[in-house]
Amino acid sequence: MLSESSSFLKGVMLGSIFCALITMLGHIRIGYGNRMYHHEHHHLQAPNKEDILKISEDERMELSKSFRVYCIILVKPKDVSLWAAVKETWTKHCDKVEFFSSENVKVFESVNMETNDMWLMMRKAYKYAFDKYRDQYNWFFLARPSTFAIIENLKYFLLKKDPSQPFYLGHTIKSGDLEYVSVEGGIVLSIESMKRLNSLLDVPEKCPEQGGMIWKISEDKQLAVCLKYAGVFAENAEDSEGKDVFNTKSVGLFIKEAMTNHPNLVVEGCCSDMAVTFNGLTPNQMHVMMYGVYRLRAFGHSFNDALVFLPPNGSDND
Repeated sequence: MLSESSSFLKGVMLGSIFCALITMLGHIRIGYGNRMYHHEHHHLQAPNKEDILKISEDERMELSKSFRVYCIILVKPKDVSLWAAVKETWTKHCDKVEFFSSENVKVFESVNMETNDMWLMMRKAYKYAFDKYRDQYNWFFLARPSTFAIIENLKYFLLKKDPSQPFYLGHTIKSGDLEYVSVEGGIVLSIESMKRLNSLLDVPEKCPEQGGMIWKISEDKQLAVCLKYAGVFAENAEDSEGKDVFNTKSVGLFIKEAMTNHPNLVVEGCCSDMAVTFNGLTPNQMHVMMYGVYRLRAFGHSFNDALVFLPPNGSDND
């Protein structure tokens, strides 16, 4: 009797392990089974300032007007203080911003996604943005409310990028064979990538609403899996010196790390001068960043940037 019970338990355990392996392998096929596109990951850099100076003033003005960025902020009611800070600070520099919430929140205007699942929220937000604004915006920037973004630096980085090409940009991370853009640093999609993603949202075998049956993967990895089927691959955004411009940490944390690792090169060892995002900020830190980036000026010192990106009409920010 004991022997039979032992054999039964062993059978159950082996069966469970086998099922788990089958599920995992099935999930891997969803992510990597399509080999019709060949793409080597590469690093994309911001344009060279000297090249920008060679462009005529009329062309620069036309360029500065042609870049239109639509910002998507994914929020939940528990994020209300961050939500308020983001609304009052950097998002006013987006050409348009909309907040997508997990449920209806009376104190702030938002698009109700009616789900707590971050991947479903992301899918619905992208579909909403594409269906409603595909003819009005050529770049789509998605972020969490703990992220601070400098939209003018984003536009500068995108200056020589063609939105009719499938761009998927930010801070890339490698997970097994999959490279994805971390949502912590913000995700940028061109209109072409949005178009390809939208075409797959109703194809569950390529872009499922849920991940694996046992292990759920994060929304940014899910997005990479879907985009991979469309021939769109993650690319790391860097400045001309090879420093990341989309950051998954706060400025304070970067400086602290630089003081430990590069005590004689704190500024140089910290961050890019053309940084686009920082993450993990508190509401107070958002306002401090806003002061430092947009409001603090050294009297008598002028910045002779070759290009000027003005805030959208109706913005009450600098």
